[in-house]
Amino acid sequence: MLRNGAAGGGGPAAGGAAGHRPVRVWCDGCYDMVHYGHSNQLRQARAMGDYLIVGVHTDEEIAKHKGPPVFTQEERYKMVQAIKWVDEIAPGAPYVTTLETLDKYNCDFCVHGDDITLTIDGKDTYEEVKTAGRYRECKRTQGVSTTDLVGRMLLMTKAHHSNIDEDLDYRKHTDNFGKGPKGHSPWTGVSQFLQTSQKIIQFASGKEPQPGDTIIYVAGAFDLFHIGHVDFLEKVHQLAERPYIIAGLHFDQEVNRYKGKNYPIMNIHERTLSVLACRYVSEVVIGAPYAVTADLLDHFREPKRRGIFQLVDSGSNLTTDLIVQRIIKNRLEFEARNQKKEAKELAVLETSRELMLGSWNAAASPSSGGAKSSSREDSEQGHRCWCAQDVLA
Repeated sequence: MLRNGAAGGGGPAAGGAAGHRPVRVWCDGCYDMVHYGHSNQLRQARAMGDYLIVGVHTDEEIAKHKGPPVFTQEERYKMVQAIKWVDEIAPGAPYVTTLETLDKYNCDFCVHGDDITLTIDGKDTYEEVKTAGRYRECKRTQGVSTTDLVGRMLLMTKAHHSNIDEDLDYRKHTDNFGKGPKGHSPWTGVSQFLQTSQKIIQFASGKEPQPGDTIIYVAGAFDLFHIGHVDFLEKVHQLAERPYIIAGLHFDQEVNRYKGKNYPIMNIHERTLSVLACRYVSEVVIGAPYAVTADLLDHFREPKRRGIFQLVDSGSNLTTDLIVQRIIKNRLEFEARNQKKEAKELAVLETSRELMLGSWNAAASPSSGGAKSSSREDSEQGHRCWCAQDVLA
């Protein structure tokens, strides 16, 4: 059972420390198919300041630079706003981050992950703010990407579930999905997600229910945590003046039993982080039973009365099934989008390597003042030294 932090928490108070001007932080992106990797980026960004503003690109901008988004801009705006570390969103943010944008929102600097974002012509979208010294970097979350999630939907295998060994089809997917003719980009490629206690603590350091709180229990798969889930939890949150919402998540095998096919698309560890990132949720039960029993309610110190079950209409018709249908319908476009993105990233990598190699060659040449090797053995020793330095750097 994991308790969540207060909505909007994750850093110093929005007003800043006493006597100091609050530090305003800017993040931006597509935030398409929002997952715990996006949430973790925003968590890290919020911890760097006092107030986090997140710019979200329009459908038109994304289609121009990357390809068609899975979700509409209105859906993406609401998903980002529901992440508990976000203080404010800026709809329709430009794809290229400029000093003008930071100044418009009175932000001190912007934060992005340690991957690369490129325009349609292959330019770094953060070049201007990097040059001006108003750029900070956070760690990209390993083991999750939109590319991988799309691949799981298309493959229809169960290898991504917890406690199931990776099969040949899934391994082939991780090697080939969206892969361009020149190989893998380290940013677009798929890596293995490993849950750690530290990651859970970062997402879930919260408080116990207080006297006067109304404890509300909800349960389900919460797979591919999406706008339908957000709408539902927002409605539940409005049921009480001081709600304390506990979300029970079913184990992968239980979800597969009642959903079939290759559901859930996200395993229990991934779904846990996705739900914990939601501002409406106070606590998560990992592996909650499918049937809500009296013992379960008593465990949460719920009043021992019956007739407390209530159906809540989210008002949204979006389901995990519909998301999968969107992906399948546009499969070729999404695969082309990933290949296009990866090709641009590989081009940047190759240019960086050539520049680095040129610098090394210049430093090692006799004309630069470096000592010339007197034998083959010395030359090989020097080469090994360069390689070791490269690895350790």
